[in-house]
Amino acid sequence: VYPRSFADGNGDGVGDLAGLTARLPYIASLGVDGIWLTPFQPSPQVDQGYDVSDYCGVDPLFGSMADFDRLLDLAHSLGLRILLDVVPNHCSSAHPMFRQALAAGPGSKERELFHFVEGRSSSPDSPSDLPPNNWQSVFGGRAWSRASPGSQTDTEWYLHLFSAGQPDWNWRNPAVGDYFENVLRFWFDKGVDGLRIDVAHALFKADGLPDAPSESPVVDGLRS
Repeated sequence: VYPRSFADGNGDGVGDLAGLTARLPYIASLGVDGIWLTPFQPSPQVDQGYDVSDYCGVDPLFGSMADFDRLLDLAHSLGLRILLDVVPNHCSSAHPMFRQALAAGPGSKERELFHFVEGRSSSPDSPSDLPPNNWQSVFGGRAWSRASPGSQTDTEWYLHLFSAGQPDWNWRNPAVGDYFENVLRFWFDKGVDGLRIDVAHALFKADGLPDAPSESPVVDGLRS
């Protein structure tokens, strides 16, 4: 179920959790065992909610956490399991931890949670004016953006396999795994039945972030 287009519960023209809850009896009547919900967490909606700015919340566009609790309770009473999308490869550039990383600057622990890398130089007079490698975004164009465009002191680039608004987490940093363990515990403690992991194949990038054999929209050799 893509909540935004499934059912509008409050008449504002946007599908929401209340609308979905009202139609759970119909879904159960189809004989299904459960439903998989695409992201409804807070997001700027750059990529249909897959740019998450708060993994443990509900975007006001779709309602509140109380609305989600009601949905979960009714689903279980009808024998339906609820599976959620979790998006651990990347977050939104509006995520507080990414904003902190931008503010902290090069060499900071905050930046180690993501892939901030010095760029390459086209000439001795142009330090870091080229991205660190030739990887291409799934959405087109290079998979790198300058952290602070125009800055003479912050010449790092950050990796985004999707849009520039979706920076990739650095899963080689154990702190990232610890963070997502808490995210999973939050939803399982609520009673969610299962999870679908988005872009699971791309979590660990190749050691050293080498150039890909070709500039394909899908990065070659993501896993080490």
